[in-house]
Amino acid sequence: MTLHWAGIRGRARADAGPLLLVAGVVALVSALAAAAPVVARDTADAAVRDAVDRAGPAADTVVQAQWEPDYGMTGRLRVPSLPDSMNDLARTSLDELGDVLRPVMLPPVGSVTSQSLKVLDGDAARTLRIAYLSASPDGGATIGGGPAVQWIAGSEPPATEEGQVEVADPAYWRINIGLSETAAAAMGVQPGAQLNVVDDRGAPKNVRVSGIFRPADPADPAWRLAPWLLNPAPGQDGTGTVRIGGLLSAASLPDARLAFEENQLRRTVTFSPDTAELTWAAVQRIIDRSVQLEATSASSAGSYGGATTWQSGFDSVLKEVAAQVDAAIVQASVLLTTILAGAVLVLLLAAELVVRRRSASLVLGRQRGVSLLALGAELLLESLTVAVSAAALGCAVAYAVAGGAGWEWTIPVLVVAALAVPAYAMVVAGRATSDRRVPANRSARRWIAVTAMLRRLAAELTVVAAAVFAVIALYQRGLESGLPALAPTLAVLAGGLVLVRVLPLLTGAGLRLALRSRSPLPVFGLAQAATRQTLPVLVLAGSAALATFALVLGATVERGLTDGARVNVGADARVGFGSTAAASTLPEAQRIAGLPGVTSVVTGQVIDGARIIADGKVTPVRLVILNRPSPVLARGVLVVGAEVAIPQDGARSIPVTPTGVAPAVGGATDVLIVGTGAQVPIEPDTIWVDGPGAAAAVQGLPAVLRSEVLKSRQTAPLVSGLVTMTWTTAVFLLAAGLLGFALAAAAGAPQRWQTLSRLRTLGLTPRDARKVAAGSLLPLALLAAVGGPLLGVGVVLLVAGPLGLSLLTGQVDTPSLVLPWPWLAVVALAFPLLVTVLVRAESLVRRRRRLAEVLRVGG
Repeated sequence: MTLHWAGIRGRARADAGPLLLVAGVVALVSALAAAAPVVARDTADAAVRDAVDRAGPAADTVVQAQWEPDYGMTGRLRVPSLPDSMNDLARTSLDELGDVLRPVMLPPVGSVTSQSLKVLDGDAARTLRIAYLSASPDGGATIGGGPAVQWIAGSEPPATEEGQVEVADPAYWRINIGLSETAAAAMGVQPGAQLNVVDDRGAPKNVRVSGIFRPADPADPAWRLAPWLLNPAPGQDGTGTVRIGGLLSAASLPDARLAFEENQLRRTVTFSPDTAELTWAAVQRIIDRSVQLEATSASSAGSYGGATTWQSGFDSVLKEVAAQVDAAIVQASVLLTTILAGAVLVLLLAAELVVRRRSASLVLGRQRGVSLLALGAELLLESLTVAVSAAALGCAVAYAVAGGAGWEWTIPVLVVAALAVPAYAMVVAGRATSDRRVPANRSARRWIAVTAMLRRLAAELTVVAAAVFAVIALYQRGLESGLPALAPTLAVLAGGLVLVRVLPLLTGAGLRLALRSRSPLPVFGLAQAATRQTLPVLVLAGSAALATFALVLGATVERGLTDGARVNVGADARVGFGSTAAASTLPEAQRIAGLPGVTSVVTGQVIDGARIIADGKVTPVRLVILNRPSPVLARGVLVVGAEVAIPQDGARSIPVTPTGVAPAVGGATDVLIVGTGAQVPIEPDTIWVDGPGAAAAVQGLPAVLRSEVLKSRQTAPLVSGLVTMTWTTAVFLLAAGLLGFALAAAAGAPQRWQTLSRLRTLGLTPRDARKVAAGSLLPLALLAAVGGPLLGVGVVLLVAGPLGLSLLTGQVDTPSLVLPWPWLAVVALAFPLLVTVLVRAESLVRRRRRLAEVLRVGG
C-alpha cells in the first residue's frame, strides 16, 4: 500500500475551511474537557477548605483531661507544675493524632477555663470567666507562655504563694488575673482592684486584678478559643449580660486550680485544622482517623481515670462536605458528558460535509484503482494530524489556564475526529463503486429494504435501551460516575431518535396541505425538507435539548439556594437565645414587633432530639412549640393522621394528631410542630422575624439572617463552580447546535442551489427563491426550536431527583424545577433566526452565478 502524498496535500488545501472548523471544535472541546478534571479537583479542595473555615470552632478537635488528684493530708495542694502538665498533655495528644491528622492540624493550643462567675458590683449584668491560654511559640508540640501581651498597667498576675502548699479550706484562695484594656474600661477598675464575684451556687471567689494588658497580636490563633478575653462579649451568658474575661498567667494558674473545684475548671488542648494543608484526596482518611480517635477515647470506653477524652467535629464537617463534593462531581460529569456529546455530533456532521465535498474525487479515485485501505489510510493520516494537533493545542490551553490537563476526557472527541471522515469516506466510496447489482426480483428488493430497516431499528433500540438502563442505574445507584452520569445524554439521544421519525411525518403532512393551496412556493420548500435527516435532527434537537437541560439545572440550583436559605432560617431572621436566656424571649419579641420594617414576629421553643411516642415506639424528632394557635404538623417518620404522644416529666403524655405536613425546620427531616392549642408546656427560646427591617431589628442579638445564609451559600466554591459550568455548557451546546445547523445547510446547499437555479430559469424571482430556501430549512429549525427545549425539560424532570441537587441548595427535599423562560426563548428563537441568516448568505453567493452556469449543471 502506497500513500499518495500529493493527493493528501491537495485534498487538505481544497477543504482547508472544513478541516479548520473541525480543528477548532476539537481544540475548544479538548480545552474544556482537559481543564474540567483539574478545575473539579481544585474546586473540591477549595470546598473542603471553605467548609472547614465556615465551621470555625465546630471543626476543632479537642482533648479534655481530668485534673490529677491534688489532695494532701489535711486539705488540697497547690501544684506549681500545672503549666508543665499542660505541655505534657499537648505532646501526648499530638502523638495520638497519628500520621494522618497531625500534618493537617495547626500547633496545639492549651486552655484552662473556669465556669462563668456573676459580677455583683454595678447595675449592669456582667459575668466573669477566667482562662489560661498556652500556645506553641515555635509552631511545634511544645506549648507554654500563652499569646504575647503588653502590660500597660500593673503587672502580670503573680502567684498568691510560691511553691507547693497545702490549704485546708481553699474556697476563698486568692486568684490574680489580668484584664484587657477594653475590659478594664468597661468595668471601671484599675490594677489592685478586688472583684466581687460569686459562682453558680452563690459562693464568693477571691479575684484580684493585678494588671491591664494589650495583645501584641489580636489575630493570634490562641485568642480564637477565648475571644472574650480581649473584648467584652454581650449575650454569651444570657441576653442582657456581658461576659468579661480574666487572663491567668503560668504563675497564677495553680492558684485558680486550688480555688475552683474540679468540675468548675476545664482543662483542654485544642487542635484546629490547617486549611492550607487540606485536600479532597485526604478527606476520607481524615474522617476514618477522627472517628477512630473518638471511638477509642475515654468517653467511649466509659472510663475517665486520668485518661484523655477526644471530641471532634472535624469528621462531621468533612462528611457533610464530602457528600456535597460527590454530588457536585457527578453533576459536573453529567454536564461535561453533554458537552462531549454535542461536540461528537457536530464532528460527525462536519465529517459528512467533508466527505460530500470529496465524494466525486473519492469515487474517481476508486474507479482508477485506489484501494479502500489506501484511501482510508490517507484520510486517517490527514484526520489524525488535524485531531491530534488540535487536541494538543486544547490541552496546552487548559494547562496554561487551569494549571493542569486531564487528557483522559479528550479521548472520545479525539477518536471521533480522527475516525469519522475516513470511515464515512470508505463507506461512500465503497458503495459508489460496488459491483453488487440490484436484484430484479421484487421480493428480493423488498427483503433488502426490510433488512436495512431492521438494522436501523435495532441500532435505534440499542440507544433507547442504553438510555433506559442508564436512567434505572441512576435511580438505583444514585450519585455515581459511569453509566448513571450518562443518563441525561442518552435520554436526549433516545428522544432525538423519536424526533427523527417525527420530522418526516410533520413535513409530509405539511406537504399534503401545501398541495391543496394555490401557492407553489410552500410545495417546493417542503418537498426538499420532507426527507429523512437523521444526523442533522440529532445535532440540532440534541444540542437544544442539552442546552435547555443545563439552563434548567442552573436556574433550579439558583432558586433552590433561595428556598434552602429560607428553610434553614425559617424567616428573614431567627434569634435563638438558648435555655440560659429563655426568659428574655418574650420581652425581646415585643420590642422587635414594634420596630419599623417588621411585618411578623413569632416566638416558640425548639427542642432537638425530643422523644416522641408514635405507633408505640419512641422516636427522636425536632419538636417546635409555637407560642400561638397552630395546627399540628409533622414530617419524616411522623405521618399525617398518626396517633402521637408527647411525654411529660411527672405527668401524663399529651396526645396529638398531625393534620398536615410540616416544613423542614432548620433543615431537619423529622419534625413535629404544635401550637398552644395542644396544651404542651412551653418556654419560648426562639424568635422568627419577617420583614424588610428584620436584619436591623435583631442587630446585637444572637441572630441568623436569611440574607447572610443565602450569600454564604451562593459564594461557596461548589455552588459557584456548578452554576458557572451550567452556563458554560449551555452556551457551548447552543453554539454547537447553531454550528451544526450551518453545516447541515452547507451540506444540502449544492442540491438546493441546483433546484432553485432551475426554478429561476422558469421565472422564479429572487425573493421567491429565498422563500423556497427558507421553507426547506425552516422545518428542521422549528423542530429544534420546539422539540429540543421540550425534550430537555422532560429529561430534567426525569433525572433531577437522583442528581442530589438538594445537597448543594441546602434543602431537605428535591428542589422544584425552575424554567428560565427568557433563556429558553433565546434557545427557541436562535434556530429560526439563523434560517434568515443562512438564506441571505446563500442568496448572496447565488447572485454570482450566471445563467450559462445554471444551464450547464448536469443531472
